[in-house]
Amino acid sequence: MSVILGSGEHRYRVIENWAKLPPELELTSDVGGVAVDSKDRVYVFNRGPNPMLVFDREGNFLSTWGQGIFPRAHGIFIDADDMLYLTDDGDHTVRKCTPEGKVLFTIGIPGKPAPFMSGEPFHRCTHTALSPKGEIYVSDGYGNARVHKYSPDGKLLFSWGEPGTDPGQFNIVHNIVTDADGWVYVADRENHRVQVFDGAGKYEAQWNNLHRPCGLYCHRQDRPEFLIGELGPGMNVNINVPNLGPRLTIVDKKGNRIARLGGEQGPGQEVGKFLAPHGVTMDSRGDIYVGEVSYTNFRNVNPGKPVPPKMRSLQKLERVH
Repeated sequence: MSVILGSGEHRYRVIENWAKLPPELELTSDVGGVAVDSKDRVYVFNRGPNPMLVFDREGNFLSTWGQGIFPRAHGIFIDADDMLYLTDDGDHTVRKCTPEGKVLFTIGIPGKPAPFMSGEPFHRCTHTALSPKGEIYVSDGYGNARVHKYSPDGKLLFSWGEPGTDPGQFNIVHNIVTDADGWVYVADRENHRVQVFDGAGKYEAQWNNLHRPCGLYCHRQDRPEFLIGELGPGMNVNINVPNLGPRLTIVDKKGNRIARLGGEQGPGQEVGKFLAPHGVTMDSRGDIYVGEVSYTNFRNVNPGKPVPPKMRSLQKLERVH
């Protein structure tokens, strides 16, 4: 019997063992990001020896690339022309690539971070998004508290943000998306909120009642809905507290909750549970793909314990129509 998450118009069937990989490409690493192109091909940006794995929507393996280029996959964005923007927080770079893996240009200096909390790009950048005009936003990230805006050809225009908890300040700026009107949505992870800005970096609003928002995706530009991957507790004193995630939440453009998927009973590898939903996306049919940093999360919440040799780090949830 299949497991169903959600309710009403937002019900999803968990598809077990969706990704069909040949044995030599077995996925036993964190999935930093996942994205879908115009043909519903699914790109899985992971921290294993084969950084990019590409599937069709049925989970059939198509190709792999990126070997030796990406030391620590973190975020992936695909534009309207199916170009990929790959954010690597270990390399402190954003690379624009073709669907076949050809690097078109790189923002940042590979392997050379800016000084910690200097505000200069990049120190462990996390994700990338494009404005309707093709301008590039980069969230930055773990060693900065900053959003940078670039021209379409990669020239820095301006930046905003600083460490803190007030509006316009960040405590791990972890993800970023835009909508068709040019609004910018930033997952301010350890402040437990998503902040909303205009294209000039002016603070407009924030969405609360979230727990460590990590993954962020804007679905349907005409009437946008936002999919948010929330991490669960990260401290020993609250690791087993129920109803704090990890989970997926769907909200409208005002931040009003539409649906919440999972998280009531805490983390797990059982079907219908999550460990650490880090990258989230939807395809043209509204099916959800979730990339999880399961291996990193296990180390964080189980210090000193050996990491299991194989954990689930990729899931598909099929919308029930």
